[in-house]
Amino acid sequence: MKVTIENKKGLNKDIKVLIDKETMNSYMDEKYEEIKTTVNLKGFRPGKVPKEVLKRQFGKAVFGEVLDKVLKETSTKALEDNKIKPAGQPKLDLKTYGEDKELEYVLSVTELPKVDIKSLENIKFDQYSVKIDKSETDKRIKEIAKNQPNFKDTPSETKAKKGDLVTLDYKATIDGKDFKGNEGKNTQLTLGKDLFLKGFDDQIIGVKKDDEKIVEATLPENYPEKDLVNKKAKFNCKIMNVQRSEEVNIDDEFAKNLGAKDLNDLKTLISKQINDEYKNSLDQLSKNQILKEIEKIKIDELPENLIEEEVKILSQGMTEDEAKKNKTKFTETAKTRIKTGLILNEFGEQNKINVSEQEIQAEVQKQLRMMPGQEKMVMDFYQKNPSAVASLRGTVYEEKILNSVKEKAKANKKEITKYEAEQILKEAHSKDQNLNETEKKKVEAKTNKEKKSSVKASKTKPIVKKVSKK
Repeated sequence: MKVTIENKKGLNKDIKVLIDKETMNSYMDEKYEEIKTTVNLKGFRPGKVPKEVLKRQFGKAVFGEVLDKVLKETSTKALEDNKIKPAGQPKLDLKTYGEDKELEYVLSVTELPKVDIKSLENIKFDQYSVKIDKSETDKRIKEIAKNQPNFKDTPSETKAKKGDLVTLDYKATIDGKDFKGNEGKNTQLTLGKDLFLKGFDDQIIGVKKDDEKIVEATLPENYPEKDLVNKKAKFNCKIMNVQRSEEVNIDDEFAKNLGAKDLNDLKTLISKQINDEYKNSLDQLSKNQILKEIEKIKIDELPENLIEEEVKILSQGMTEDEAKKNKTKFTETAKTRIKTGLILNEFGEQNKINVSEQEIQAEVQKQLRMMPGQEKMVMDFYQKNPSAVASLRGTVYEEKILNSVKEKAKANKKEITKYEAEQILKEAHSKDQNLNETEKKKVEAKTNKEKKSSVKASKTKPIVKKVSKK
């Protein structure tokens, strides 16, 4: 195999590959030997069919298979031997090919640029740790205790009020007639939440244990029996019990009910929980700082084909006019994304960072926990969409790379209070909003400028028409 690099223009180059006739014939002979053992032709014993007969019967098909194999093997080798990493799929142009001929073709390649990642170790970023005050932990525990149901039976003469838990049996009628689903036993209502029927709770306020009460309420839009929707029903209620919530004692028993060993253990867990709530957001700020620093790293030339593909992705869902108006902005965004991606990928390759199937499954499980009740839908989505799994793999890969960059970069460690953490996150959020608004105004201003320029041009430039001569 003879390989020549031609037409070098920046990242673009042509790779000319020549495989001599003898090598191509040896590939063909090898294939004929392979099929000889499997072909059954009338008049010939298995494995004894002459090559000339095989050529007449299967020549074109055999050559097609051999050509595909040779092109794949030799093009891969040509790229690897010359240490060329293509940006996208190379274009292949066959020059000479055929049975009993040499094979010559040209690979037109856009090469990935060389990336220097040494400067990543000099990146500086802020690394925060939040010191949680004891009072913050106690406050959170009190909030948890307040929301814990702790209903106790009340004396029989106690009148129900908002917040009480009332247990009742009921039988309902519409125009004096029974209907499907009109009875309920031991139905529990926390008065004031209005979770049963709108206006029902208010009519129960003031009842006592063993009271009977007629309540009128309208059946809702989502009632299973559609012909009864919006019908007014009378509920004959028998009050079985009235319970009142008591303040929860914050002690070891309370902590054990929440899964902790004791109260001190619960405080440790809650303190960590509060810290984690801020840690994830603050870690993201640190990663954003790193990404901003990576964006400053210079790469002399970026592959135009990758920029065009990224602009197309950014323009998805837009009209042709909208895409044209935003092309300059999208091109700059595309360049930033591609440059960042190239640097991160180079770092990942040099540091042998990979994503295992276990890590992908762990990320899927994480998403399942975030969407309770929709687990099956999420699993079906990933099982039916390989591209979604590939996207997830890319996200996990980038996260691993950024974590590794963080370990090698220079961290400016800062211990801050919960209040300071809130202020930092608030300021970062405000900056993001202002940045988005500024970008929006820039695009609008540029669009208006382009409109004015086009109007001005139409007034000053003559309109030239081509007239055909007869």
